[in-house]
Amino acid sequence: MSTTLIEPIATDPAIRPGVAARALAATKRYGSGDTAVTALDAVTVDFRAHEFTAIMGPSGSGKSTLMHSVAGLDTLTSGQVFIGDTDVSSLDDKRLTKLRRDKIGFIFQAFNLVPTLNALENITLPLSLAGRKPDAEWLDLVVETVGLANRLSHRPSELSGGQQQRVAVARALASKPEIIFGDEPTGNLDSRAGAEILDFMRRAVRELGQTIVMVTHDPVAASYAQRVIFLADGRIVDELTEPTPERVLDRLMTFGD
Repeated sequence: MSTTLIEPIATDPAIRPGVAARALAATKRYGSGDTAVTALDAVTVDFRAHEFTAIMGPSGSGKSTLMHSVAGLDTLTSGQVFIGDTDVSSLDDKRLTKLRRDKIGFIFQAFNLVPTLNALENITLPLSLAGRKPDAEWLDLVVETVGLANRLSHRPSELSGGQQQRVAVARALASKPEIIFGDEPTGNLDSRAGAEILDFMRRAVRELGQTIVMVTHDPVAASYAQRVIFLADGRIVDELTEPTPERVLDRLMTFGD
């Protein structure tokens, strides 16, 4: 296997300039004794700002655990996680909740829209819950870019699956988060709708300056990213830039996925 080595990270835990998030010797174990399972094995990785990164690997490789840990949705057994210059590992529940609300956006496979709210209300819901008003100019730009301007008054039941996921992506962008995490964000969509969402996510990085980290099992989806990180047995084993579906699939076959 031809492996692209990841640049070593300095031992100083302070976040690097230009890095939106990082894991430092991140380890996650479930259980104890002979039945213990190591989901993450001392993983150190940077997620650069204004970049679209995909995380891939065989089932059980630790890809979702890595993303959930960096996003503050799961706690590490040992190691550290940073969002910007904030050590997520050191936060109590109240400060962690505030960090996720203010600095992180989430896009999941399930759209998680409120059925009684229209598209605009769903997009601005996290800001409303935080007692914040949206930046009108930014909101207009997001809505225009995602192509929802003529659907804002529609409720989820009146939208297609692709349109509902557009609402979910716009919701993640509305608060201008430092980083957006996507967990199989096109998993419930057909190929055409999925391609539209992935293209918008790529545009959000290139044109709106966002940072996106996405877990996916789909080589086509990963090819929309600028960088693909591969995990196996809880460790980063490879990295690919300028991915194509064929190159991604070739790497995955090496790991037995």
